Amino acid sequence: MSEEKTKRTDVNKLGEFGLIEHLTRKAVPNNPSTIKGVGDDAAVIDNEALATVISTDLLVEGIHFDLMYSPLKHLGYKAVVVNLSDIYAMNAIPKQVTVSLAFSNRFSVEALEELYEGIYAACRHYRVDLIGGDTTSSLKGLLISITAIGQAEKEKITYRNTAKVGDLICVSGNLGAAYLGLQLLEREKQIFLENPDVQPDLEDQQYLMERQLKPEARKDMIEAFAKNQLIPTAMIDVSDGLSSELYHICKQSGVGAFVEESGVPIHPDAQMMAIKFNLDPITCALSGGEDYELLFTIDPQDVEKVKYLPDIYIMGEIVSKEQGIKLHTKGGNIHDLPAQGWVHFDPNQNNEGNS
Repeated sequence: MSEEKTKRTDVNKLGEFGLIEHLTRKAVPNNPSTIKGVGDDAAVIDNEALATVISTDLLVEGIHFDLMYSPLKHLGYKAVVVNLSDIYAMNAIPKQVTVSLAFSNRFSVEALEELYEGIYAACRHYRVDLIGGDTTSSLKGLLISITAIGQAEKEKITYRNTAKVGDLICVSGNLGAAYLGLQLLEREKQIFLENPDVQPDLEDQQYLMERQLKPEARKDMIEAFAKNQLIPTAMIDVSDGLSSELYHICKQSGVGAFVEESGVPIHPDAQMMAIKFNLDPITCALSGGEDYELLFTIDPQDVEKVKYLPDIYIMGEIVSKEQGIKLHTKGGNIHDLPAQGWVHFDPNQNNEGNS
């Protein structure tokens, strides 16, 4: 048993094509639209009369994830989920993914198998097919590139640039927990680096850890929309922070927004952890990112369709562009809502945990 645990197979033993064949041997199609998956020069997909929706994300070690506290299986799962979230944000259903990796020689075959276990777990859970990708070497670290492909009826696709004055602003789930999970992991990392003999103390914060290390995409929301015949007027997923995502919708739609602080959902565990870190919970919720919830707008006539759906919160209203983007605080004050979420190319930005 101990020999099995310490087994390490150099990737050069298999070679590029042998490694691809080894890692993709479990890729079994779940969708009839997948005509040809892994094993040829290109995948073949039959989308019939539906529109095709495609999204690509790139995750880089040291920028988007830290392997000191991100288990490879969790990382593989999360890498798929963040891409599927973009497809759901179009009010579409993901069907296929491609996975490309660049990795240094510190990664063994067994390590890559662990990463792929997470990838396959996500594919099974969301019923998507792994249909191809590529592998290559990297001088340093790990790079993961995933492309997600989905389907939707053309008239049901939801864009960012179609919100209109009078629409209600809604969000699913809760916000800020992933960011606070990251703060807790970063704190323990620094303590460990200073004193490796100290055992990490994650304070039994399972919810915050899951929100950071193993998030879920809101497939259930898209299914609820379809069941209740609701088509949002605009939608985006919350990856870079609620305020930044709202800015995207407003800028592209040519409108403003009025948000009630009391309408922004925050999990009790996130509230308590923010206070422990001397942070403002609402700031964490607005700017933290990596929640992978859905921020969307609806026509006021559809409010009855939303009112009784679980895990959806109405937190504001779309107003004219001239009125700006404002936050109405619980104390009764009105402030400009700054877009202070994740900035991908800011050298001063904390370089861990966002995508």
